[in-house]
Amino acid sequence: MSEPIHVHISKGKPVQNSTKVWLTKSGGCILANNKSNIPNKDLSELLATIANNYFYVIAEWKKHFPDEDIKFYC
Repeated sequence: MSEPIHVHISKGKPVQNSTKVWLTKSGGCILANNKSNIPNKDLSELLATIANNYFYVIAEWKKHFPDEDIKFYC
């Protein structure tokens, strides 16, 4: 996987045009895009949840891509 570590978000089942959030080296996250048009209030809550689960997301990423070094957006 050559892409930096990230999370896709969509309502219901996964969709191709989902919202993408990058994880940062500093332990936070940055919105890459909001293609699934999540309302700002909900998006803020989701970003906080992702940031609060930073280490869990990294652990799950490592399970899916065990042979890859983790890369961060910034």
